[in-house]
Amino acid sequence: MSIAAIGVLVLLVTAGLFALLGFLYASRQTINLEEFMVSRNQFGGGMAFATVVASAMGVWILFSPPQVGAGSGLTGIIGYCIGSALPLSLFTVLGPRLRRILPNGHSLNEFVLLRFGNAMYLLALLVIVFYMFIYLSAELTAIAKAVQILANVPLGWTALVVITATFLYTTYGGLRSTIFTDAIQFTVMVPLLLISFWISLTALGGWQAALEPIRLEAPELLSWSNLSGIKFGATLIIAILGAEIFNQSSWQRVYAGRTTRTVQRSFLWGAIALLPVLAIAGSLGLLARHFGFSDDRAFFSMIQELSLPSGFIVLVLVLALALVMSTLSSLLNGIASVFTGDLIRLFPALQVRGLLRASRVLTIAFGIPAILIAARGFDVLYLFLLADLVCAGAFVPVIVGLYSTRLTQRVALTASLVGIVGGALFFPAPDFSAWLPLPGNGDLLVSFAIAALLSSLLVWLGIIFFPAAHAFDFKTLQDKVKNYDRSTLQEPAQVAD
Repeated sequence: MSIAAIGVLVLLVTAGLFALLGFLYASRQTINLEEFMVSRNQFGGGMAFATVVASAMGVWILFSPPQVGAGSGLTGIIGYCIGSALPLSLFTVLGPRLRRILPNGHSLNEFVLLRFGNAMYLLALLVIVFYMFIYLSAELTAIAKAVQILANVPLGWTALVVITATFLYTTYGGLRSTIFTDAIQFTVMVPLLLISFWISLTALGGWQAALEPIRLEAPELLSWSNLSGIKFGATLIIAILGAEIFNQSSWQRVYAGRTTRTVQRSFLWGAIALLPVLAIAGSLGLLARHFGFSDDRAFFSMIQELSLPSGFIVLVLVLALALVMSTLSSLLNGIASVFTGDLIRLFPALQVRGLLRASRVLTIAFGIPAILIAARGFDVLYLFLLADLVCAGAFVPVIVGLYSTRLTQRVALTASLVGIVGGALFFPAPDFSAWLPLPGNGDLLVSFAIAALLSSLLVWLGIIFFPAAHAFDFKTLQDKVKNYDRSTLQEPAQVAD
């Protein structure tokens, strides 16, 4: 059997098996709108930890960290590790805070509406949807590239098969089904990643032999004083921190945890677990640099160069599919849940069953255009950085809004917009080159630092010089959001003045 035929078979069987498991689990449950969106207080420590890690470990870990490792070396890998783990650790504080002030809540944008009002809510909604859609498209692009490299399957066909399989259980079982499959996929991901790393390292003759060409041709990659690596690592810390604040799938898991203590522990241990996982993924890029590979396909190009047995190709494909389906299901469900509150406000007479049906339709609607983007094969890291920039300009006002009683909508909105625009002026073109004749244009660290610092500065100046006339009372939020399946569902939420 040819490698292409093996690849197609593995794609169909693995995607179909995960879809079947998720669908069978969902069929044994009673699914209502509340369960579909947040599965409130349903999951204990083990499941909560597994879903936090699995949803954070998309197939991007086989593309972006290796690309960073191959291009920026050890310091870039460390930056990626810190940048990815920091948001999860921050959720140990932000998650319990939102659970406390908005106990019946469902999403971050729901809080933004009640805390600030319609204008800031619209911006937050756009940022959340833009980030998660780019994330979705990047994940599909990554898995399509992986299967194309390993088995020569067209990009669009892989994207279609993977997202269709994910649709089957996500649209039926919602978040509960997603978290269940996350737990299964988690048990597959970590061992397969470790095995992939060990086999690749062994095939190269061990660390000394693998890194010898790098010591000769690019020794800076192995240096802890590599300035370009430090800069890129710092960029990733700002970029990922800002972006993950707007990841609705993380906020869903804040409410899905059985208790506040469960939430804190699952995110804390998730952050700790992610550090070695990303360090290993980034090290795959260093191994790939042995052959001179440094783009987002570095790991997969190395596999081809090593001419490893077809059994190893199967292992990597299963790993990639487990990674991508865990993240896709979280993203699809998260995007749909963001709009559910709007459907309730716009169509207060719509029955719960109708809302559940509309949420399922929305899940599919956002997945279809992502297939078209995946078929284009864009650079995965660039897609992520583009979405991260928008988030970097807006995350500080939202976080401060969770605590400050004096921050107004006007200040939060102005700070966010100025931060986004300011950062965009220095963001590089798709080939990572400068596109405007400005000092620092095309420098990612400058772009992200300006976005975050500008918005932060304006927020604090606004609180000092333009505070709200009346302190915001967070206690008033407690009763403004109702359970999606209560008889009071028809009562529209009041927004902040």
